[in-house]
Amino acid sequence: MRSFGTPSRVATVLLTATVGILAPGLSPLTASAQQGTPPPGTPPGSAPLVPPPVDMSKLPAATNKPDKNYVKKIQCVTRDLDNNIPLPDIPWAQKYLQLDKVHDHMRAATNGHVGKTPTGEIIRVAVIDTGVTPHPAFGQPVQQGGDYVHPDGKGTEDCDGHGTEVAGIIGARKQDDIGFMGVAPDAQIVSIRQSSQNYQVEDKPQTPAAPPSGEAGQPSGSQPPPSSGGEESGTEEPPESSGTAGSSASDTVPGQGNQGRQQGGQGAGNLTTLAQAVRTAADTDGVRVINMSVDNCRPASGGGITPEEQALQAAVRYAVNKDIVVVAAAGNTSETCKQNNQPDPSKPINVVSPPWFTDDVISVAAIDETGGVASFSVNGPWVTVAAPGTQIISLDPSKNARIGDFANQTVEGEQVLPIQGTSFASPYVAGLATLIRAKFPNLNARQVMHRITSTAQHPGARSGRDQFVGYGVINPMAALTAVIPGEDKIALSTPYQQKLPAPVALPSDLPPANDGPKAPMIVALSGTAGGVVALLITMFVVHTVRRNRPDTPNKPA
Repeated sequence: MRSFGTPSRVATVLLTATVGILAPGLSPLTASAQQGTPPPGTPPGSAPLVPPPVDMSKLPAATNKPDKNYVKKIQCVTRDLDNNIPLPDIPWAQKYLQLDKVHDHMRAATNGHVGKTPTGEIIRVAVIDTGVTPHPAFGQPVQQGGDYVHPDGKGTEDCDGHGTEVAGIIGARKQDDIGFMGVAPDAQIVSIRQSSQNYQVEDKPQTPAAPPSGEAGQPSGSQPPPSSGGEESGTEEPPESSGTAGSSASDTVPGQGNQGRQQGGQGAGNLTTLAQAVRTAADTDGVRVINMSVDNCRPASGGGITPEEQALQAAVRYAVNKDIVVVAAAGNTSETCKQNNQPDPSKPINVVSPPWFTDDVISVAAIDETGGVASFSVNGPWVTVAAPGTQIISLDPSKNARIGDFANQTVEGEQVLPIQGTSFASPYVAGLATLIRAKFPNLNARQVMHRITSTAQHPGARSGRDQFVGYGVINPMAALTAVIPGEDKIALSTPYQQKLPAPVALPSDLPPANDGPKAPMIVALSGTAGGVVALLITMFVVHTVRRNRPDTPNKPA
């Protein structure tokens, strides 16, 4: 029998582009903003903390096609067969979250399922990412959801490797001799490819296309100023890398977590296509949860919301209004996305979207093995909760991976690095939302969000929330079992639970209460008390008489 800790069929995945590192697009920014520096004369921290009200007129259409012509410049990820590595029996994140006990509870509560309702209805989770490569360890076949990278794509090609690893944390089954498993292995992944750094803008000259929706104001054929980048880092904060300039308005220039990952040119993915992908996911039958481990980081100074952000904000609200829980990574620090460590936590240096739209999004920060906040996790007033995001183990994202193929490292040039980032904390929360939706199908999206936040391990802040972990690290067992105030009038039972025998009140160890007349007991207690008092008086009198009687002289015998 092959154990999970042996090197057999356990691969280090060679990622020649982004693993855990995505940053879809930006709005038009000045050159100084592209470098992460506020425009001259702009006071630091002057950007609005709260996004403006949602403008649903900005809701984009679900085009389901790329915004530009992209070509594959970097080959897809491969398995490094010469560097097989042993993996631990059970990842630390699973132990920390007690997933084994959580799964036992779900099987008992939902007729043997972990990610389906008690009646067997499949919960679908849309993963908006770099695509998801089908893997035999997925509990359900990966469903094609759409492709914003290649016009003929279906979303099930993952050249970057990032999306498959994210999806594995949500929906991978536990194998007999391997400890890794997803949070909701009976759920079905719906893959929507929205980003890729292996695909880049075609080099050959072509007639400039009209600006996409949300980029009004740019003259036709003009070259807008470059934009800055953001999430997602697949390694620790140092070393940081610099993004590559040369992008057009709203295009992605990721703030890489490792040097050398940005190979030059323009990768696919921006806020416009991200908004369209959210609309696509929301319109897909059966999708109850959306996970976005892709986002954008920009300087907070320099004005309010951008047109691209408005479109994404409207798309997220659209999804929640359709009863879908939206989960997003909080973002990672990089050269172009500095940590929000300013004196006033309520006035961040950088704004991260979609986490910025905290009214409608669960924004997930990352913790490390010590339980503390990971150094790369971006702080901010929008952070909702936290989950494990370091020393990640997940499915091997390379094509034709076998049942025992997993990955816990990435090779970048001469560097062998761990897989980590808030990208991988987010799917733990998306998986938890899936389990809640399976056990309590009558809860709506906002009630599911409230159940997650109210049962988290709250930090020591006076308000029970801070800018590091939000409401705290998630507690899956509590989220699935706690009695939440305000849910008492919601029918939480399911058809399966309604078939169970009615609960019966069990007798306690205490005798039943005596509800008879009180007079006999009063008389008995009064008589007893009187007898005790009389006895005490008698003893006192006898003792006093003996003490005061004069001594009698001894008589001769």
